[in-house]
Amino acid sequence: MGEQEISQFLTFLATRENVAASTQNQAINSIVFLYKQVLNSQVGLFQNVVWAKKPKRLPVVLAEDEVQTVLGHISGVLLLVTSLLYGSGLRLSEALRLRVQDLDFTTRQIYIRDHTCPKQVLAIG
Repeated sequence: MGEQEISQFLTFLATRENVAASTQNQAINSIVFLYKQVLNSQVGLFQNVVWAKKPKRLPVVLAEDEVQTVLGHISGVLLLVTSLLYGSGLRLSEALRLRVQDLDFTTRQIYIRDHTCPKQVLAIG
C-alpha cells in the first residue's frame, strides 16, 4: 500500500464507516507502526485525508447559578442529600448510608464508614 491507498483507507473509515476520531487515529498509528517497525519502511505524508470529527464535549460541572436553580426546585430529604452531594463531594451511596452519629458538629466533620470494612472511617471536614 502506498500513500494514496492509505489516505483513501483513512478517508473511507471517516466517511463511509463513520468511525470515531479515536478509531481513525488508532488506524493511523497501527499503519505507521507496521511500516516503521515491521516493514522497516517510511510512510509518506497523508494528504487529502478526510478526518473524523471529534464530538464536542459537554461541560462536566454545572455553573453555580445552575446548581442554585436545581436546588431551588427540590425540598425535604432530597434537598438535604443533594446539598450533601454537591457541597462535600460524597458519593450517592455514602450520602444515603449516613447516620446521625456520623455527623460531628463540633469539629464540622462527616464520618464516612466503609461498609466492606467496618473499621475504616474517612472524615470529611
